Amino acid sequence: MAAIKHFAAPAGMTTPPLSFAARTGDLLFVSGIPGFDENGKLPDDFEAQFGFVVRNIKRVLDEAGASFRDLVKVNVLLTRVSDVAPMNALYASAFGPAPYPARTTCVVKALPNPAMLIEIECLASLAGH
Repeated sequence: MAAIKHFAAPAGMTTPPLSFAARTGDLLFVSGIPGFDENGKLPDDFEAQFGFVVRNIKRVLDEAGASFRDLVKVNVLLTRVSDVAPMNALYASAFGPAPYPARTTCVVKALPNPAMLIEIECLASLAGH
């Protein structure tokens, strides 16, 4: 059985009982990452939260020796349908250029913290890393 490597949250950040990511074999499973800043705070603005989601995912990918080009599947959770179009525009530049990873986008009633407007989870292939 392959060993599992766990990637922790940034030091000093309060999180639920989870790993930010877990690697088994050539697969890296990244937990749903919200748009918190370096102090663990959630800005009110959707674009700011999206930017922090991308920064937080990049940190996990960097720690695992991967990049956005290694992403295979992305799941985006939004709490407001009005954020779908802005998210698509921001996503294109953050996760591009094409070809993009496979993706599912859902608008949900709520995320664990009422201030969370977006959460993104993803799966990366680390074959060759």
